[in-house]
Amino acid sequence: MFGQFIIFTILIAAVCAGTVRNFTTFETAQACKAESCVLPNCRCLSTEIPNGLDVNSIPQLVLLTFDDAVNTVNFKYYEEAFFNRKNPDGCSIGATYYISHEYTDYSKVQELHARGHEIALHSISHETMTTYWDDLSLDGYKDEFGGERTLIAKFADIPEEDIKGLRVPFLQLPGDTSFQAIKDLGLKYDSSWPTLRYQDPPLFPYTLDYLSNQDCPVGKCPTVSLPGVWVQPMVDWTGSDGNVCAMVDSCATPDNAPELLELMKSNFQRHYTSNKAPFGFYIHAAWFDKNPVNFEAYKQFLDYLGTLNDVYIVTVQRGIEWVQNPTTTKDLKNLWPSCPNTYEPTCEATVCTLNKGEEVRYMTQCSDCPDVYPWLGNPLGIL
Repeated sequence: MFGQFIIFTILIAAVCAGTVRNFTTFETAQACKAESCVLPNCRCLSTEIPNGLDVNSIPQLVLLTFDDAVNTVNFKYYEEAFFNRKNPDGCSIGATYYISHEYTDYSKVQELHARGHEIALHSISHETMTTYWDDLSLDGYKDEFGGERTLIAKFADIPEEDIKGLRVPFLQLPGDTSFQAIKDLGLKYDSSWPTLRYQDPPLFPYTLDYLSNQDCPVGKCPTVSLPGVWVQPMVDWTGSDGNVCAMVDSCATPDNAPELLELMKSNFQRHYTSNKAPFGFYIHAAWFDKNPVNFEAYKQFLDYLGTLNDVYIVTVQRGIEWVQNPTTTKDLKNLWPSCPNTYEPTCEATVCTLNKGEEVRYMTQCSDCPDVYPWLGNPLGIL
């Protein structure tokens, strides 16, 4: 008892002295109890269809995501692939962009948001040393992702509350830390976690109220209880060589469009003909630059999905909304009574020439130019 008092006294003294910036306690997660983990706010890890709905009655959701900077180089692909496509309900299809800060054109970010696409977080620094993400503290994760949310909201001029998800660079799960940051920052979900164990049948999104037994092929699994934090699992694809991958552009793929299209269809069918868990197509747009057939096959795959009247291409946020409140395809209007909000972009793009230490950066954004290049610890770039 006396020892506990001493520890508590030392901790209070540290907080008062400013040596502890944040002190958040999290309980160790226990095995999931289905009777106390119920939708819409809690779901045990499962490949079972939410609320026991019949597989033939539910929609197949497709999640198209992109990592890294958004700029004029890759925006042309998004414009050509997405801007004139509709879901069966007449609403425009939606994709999710996990944006890293450097080289991003924030006027293009606003245009994507204005068209109903989801803007999500991929860190400010996108540090390439994976040990950085392994060793980063909770405060460090908050600086990377909370700071980026502030940065995007300011310089893309979009509502901060619309930004709810993150993906850790290189899918380098650090154990509990990034998920604790999601909880503390008031975000909703992570989509950094691959799975082969739950590839067939594929895994639905679930929460971290209880202990997850999802496999962790990269990094470390979380172990603490984080009520209300959602996981959008990255169900592995199988490449043309039989090996698996979470990001499709890291798969072995054919170098001709017809065979590549068939590979895309075969991975999709593993979801569509089993439990219809959301099907993720996760890439970097640079994959389209690597070989023109990649973009050609991608568009052909979207054409194919457009022939299926129970397939909806939606943002990750919208996909989790369906899992929280599962409905049949014919009742989707009850869940989504209107299309995702769209508006006319208002950005008056300004190119700012800024100093990042001794380096010069050019930043296209929708606000007044900051004093210095926005970065960790100073996401608004204020002197």
